[in-house]
Amino acid sequence: MTPRADIRVWTVSETKAGTLTQCLGVADFLHPNPYVVTVRKPFAWWKPQAYLRDLLVGRQPDLIVSCGGIAQSHTLAIAGLCRRRPLTVHLAGLKPEYEDRYDLAFVSRHDWTPEREAKPHIHPMIGVPHRVHPDEMEARREKARARFAPGGGRIATVLVGGPNKAYLYDEPTIGRLVETIRELAGDGWTVLVSTSRRSPPALQERLFAIGDERIVIWDRQGENPFRDYLAAADALLVTKDSVTMTCEALATGRPVYGFDLAHRPHGPYLEKFERFHADMSQTLGLTRRFEGALEPYDYSPPNESRRVAAMVSARLEAGRRVVSPA
Repeated sequence: MTPRADIRVWTVSETKAGTLTQCLGVADFLHPNPYVVTVRKPFAWWKPQAYLRDLLVGRQPDLIVSCGGIAQSHTLAIAGLCRRRPLTVHLAGLKPEYEDRYDLAFVSRHDWTPEREAKPHIHPMIGVPHRVHPDEMEARREKARARFAPGGGRIATVLVGGPNKAYLYDEPTIGRLVETIRELAGDGWTVLVSTSRRSPPALQERLFAIGDERIVIWDRQGENPFRDYLAAADALLVTKDSVTMTCEALATGRPVYGFDLAHRPHGPYLEKFERFHADMSQTLGLTRRFEGALEPYDYSPPNESRRVAAMVSARLEAGRRVVSPA
């Protein structure tokens, strides 16, 4: 797909980086420079919003792509203020009061419910959209491998998140992860470790203390090598706390293994994550549970960002609405 400069695309997301990444994952295919709106609280008419000035004096959007529960009220308020109602698209499940007010919505399979089958404007998707794509990975691969393993050999990339409402990084979990990385290096892998802002300091300290030249850890200084870490990999190990990291890893087309973490007490967040991982591994055959070895296997990497963008583009071309204006 070629981004179009003849349409105006806005994204509306929460301040959480993941919601913006999803929006841009789709919007990047549709416009070379989407206008980005991030919000912290639900829309209220009496609260000034920085984007309202741009809405009134600038070119109004033809398309709004949103993600996050807080973004929904803002999106529909913006759409209602436009002279010509833009196409509204949400990535994730919608709140009941907004479900029939959006033009399109794309809901991850692990959040899908049977009653959505009766709503033609709501579609299932694999995982979540993101900004890592298979063609980019292939284009980067040769230079990335020469950078991190100039002598050749196998490269394992380890993507580490942090504790959330489903999983814990307790001491046994941290110890098991550090030992796994050490063992992979001992088995001859060059191990590239990417941590996140959520990663516990104790984990990062223990990783840097390993002192093995086969283990390369980004120190969070300078340019983030994340994309080269992905492109160079022969296999990937991803902690289970991030849906986005798992989906980004799958863009490589290389084996992706999920690393088990300690569970928080049973609840909806844990159920949601476990449904996602069961769907990706058992139903779709895209990932596998890590049980001590990174073995090769084949799959066709999904590209949901491109697929969703193509569906949105088709609706824009058709110029139709399936729901009444808000």
